[in-house]
Amino acid sequence: MSTQPVRSLRLAAFFDILPLSIAVIPWGILCGSLAIQVGLSPLQSQLMSLLVFAGAAQLSSLTIVGASGGIATILGSTAVISSRHLLYSATFRNSAIALPLHHKMLMAFLLTDEMFAVTENKRKELGRFPLDYALISGATFYVIWNLSTLAGIIAGTSIPNLESLGLEFAIAATFIAMVVPNIKSSPVLVAVLVSAFCAVLFHKLDVPNDLLLSALIGMVVGYSLDKEAL
Repeated sequence: MSTQPVRSLRLAAFFDILPLSIAVIPWGILCGSLAIQVGLSPLQSQLMSLLVFAGAAQLSSLTIVGASGGIATILGSTAVISSRHLLYSATFRNSAIALPLHHKMLMAFLLTDEMFAVTENKRKELGRFPLDYALISGATFYVIWNLSTLAGIIAGTSIPNLESLGLEFAIAATFIAMVVPNIKSSPVLVAVLVSAFCAVLFHKLDVPNDLLLSALIGMVVGYSLDKEAL
């Protein structure tokens, strides 16, 4: 079991999350500018990132608002998009169950795909759950996300048609950067490839909840192959 010093661990949390935080800056800019374009005030746009803090769910909600969708549609879309967090929280459950309530609440708020990826890797490296590492990496990402949203709000009020710049590619790039380093076995590789194939196919066929279904199919295939290998 690693005994990495606390100070070193905290610095590692900042530097480990930094590349992923920088990668989502275009995504945050897109969220901020889109919020302005659908009619939110600058304050409302910033509060969305400060209080909701969920990139994909924010983009989905803003798109629905722009299309005059109702609250039920927004809640349903957010629930589907955010369902992956059930898996993240289940992974951390045994480590977090003994923590004080305020630590659990703070972890739940700061939990993102990026924070989960770096924290889970560090947990495997150390052989224990690094609470300080998780909170610092999550807080670092939170600050950079909100600063990028602010940049988007400013740009959205002065640069027309900002969404035409293709900033949404940052979403795909960020997830690729998180997934690829974790492909360390054949079942995981097959799961990723199957999920990717299904995502493209279902998108072309306009299948509802295409990303969620693709992820589930990939997980089932990967799990089946892993069980056969044991």
